[in-house]
Amino acid sequence: VQLVESGGGLVQSGGSLRLSCRAFGGSLDYYSIGWFRQAPGKEREQVGCIRSDDGTVYRDSGSGRVTISRDNAKNTVYLQKNNLKPEDTAVYYCAADTSYSGCLNGYLKHWGEGTLVTVSS
Repeated sequence: VQLVESGGGLVQSGGSLRLSCRAFGGSLDYYSIGWFRQAPGKEREQVGCIRSDDGTVYRDSGSGRVTISRDNAKNTVYLQKNNLKPEDTAVYYCAADTSYSGCLNGYLKHWGEGTLVTVSS
């Protein structure tokens, strides 16, 4: 499958954003989807994963401000992030794999090219 992220842009501190990850060329129904981010000059880190049965896990970078959801009818997974801070500025990526453990470990087969989120102070 091919993944395309969208929804990034410039947001003021304290604002909210919903990123989309849409799949083409295959159904996401049986995939686990991970969201990741890479800030300038830093390593990529995981935001969270959502299983095919909608179970989710969030990493520290989510800090209670993140919700990951999916709409299989639209073949799309979402990342909602609230109360954005300048340190949330990063390129956000989604990735898909049929293995949930792969999602948790950051080893996923299919990756999007990312969408840039810039949070101004």
